[in-house]
Amino acid sequence: MVQTILGSGGAIGVPLARELKNYTDNIRLVSRHPVRVNETDQLFAADVSDLKSVDKAIAGSAVVYVTIGFEYSLKVWKKTWPMFMGQVIDSCIRHNAKLVFFDNIYMYDKSSVPFMTETSAVNPPSEKGKVRAQIREMILKQVEKGDLTALIARAADFYGPDNKNSTLKIMVADNFMKGKKAQAFGNPDKIHTYTYTPDAAKATAVLGNTPDAYGQEWHVPTTKEKLSTRQWIELIARELQTKPKIQEVPAFLIKLLSIFIPIMREFPEMLYQYEQDYIFDSSKFEKRFGFGATSAGEGIKNMIACLSK
Repeated sequence: MVQTILGSGGAIGVPLARELKNYTDNIRLVSRHPVRVNETDQLFAADVSDLKSVDKAIAGSAVVYVTIGFEYSLKVWKKTWPMFMGQVIDSCIRHNAKLVFFDNIYMYDKSSVPFMTETSAVNPPSEKGKVRAQIREMILKQVEKGDLTALIARAADFYGPDNKNSTLKIMVADNFMKGKKAQAFGNPDKIHTYTYTPDAAKATAVLGNTPDAYGQEWHVPTTKEKLSTRQWIELIARELQTKPKIQEVPAFLIKLLSIFIPIMREFPEMLYQYEQDYIFDSSKFEKRFGFGATSAGEGIKNMIACLSK
């Protein structure tokens, strides 16, 4: 049976396809313009806003992985995510496919952010978080009813090779490579743990192919090194052989920049994540499966090597 990735061209979808090769040669990659990762991959071109295409993509699948990332816009999220996930859930039930949803931490209560576990309170402080909480509830409701076999794999903010949208890439590495200062949201001296994308992909593949992992939420392996944003910036500067100069980006500056850069309007409600320690605990996964996260130093080295090609 086929294992299908919805959103196969992204930062998680590509390494996930590589990892799934350890379990099956029947991998279906679904995106607008899918590109083979493995020689035997099946390519399925689809616009996931077309719900009929979503159903066709899922038909015949044993496991469906949702790693898609929609435009980072509250308006788009409110319109697209619930409708899309409703179709994915219905199609998985109809075609008897298991569902693996790759999630973030937005639904957690603000007070949980300094130490997040799978049992942290769900009480999103942002509008985007409310959308993510809605999706989570949609999945778990069907699992509890016994209609759907699903699990949720959750990551912290992530970074890694071939990851175009990481804040560590855009605001730090890219700026250093242009001779500019790194930019940092909130307080750069607060701890901020990051998930390395190859680790997240490996863990997601393991979970999707472990029968007793279903019906649960899992934090994928994430560094236990309690590095501050400033220390992450210093690691990147060291790899690029430059000085770790930082420009702090407070709320008022984000609002000013949003006049010229529309996407900046989406960030103020998320600043709470950068104004306090942000520690993502993945002990549950590590104890169950026996492997942890790549070290921060190695992960940053690999990220910079990829950017320097």
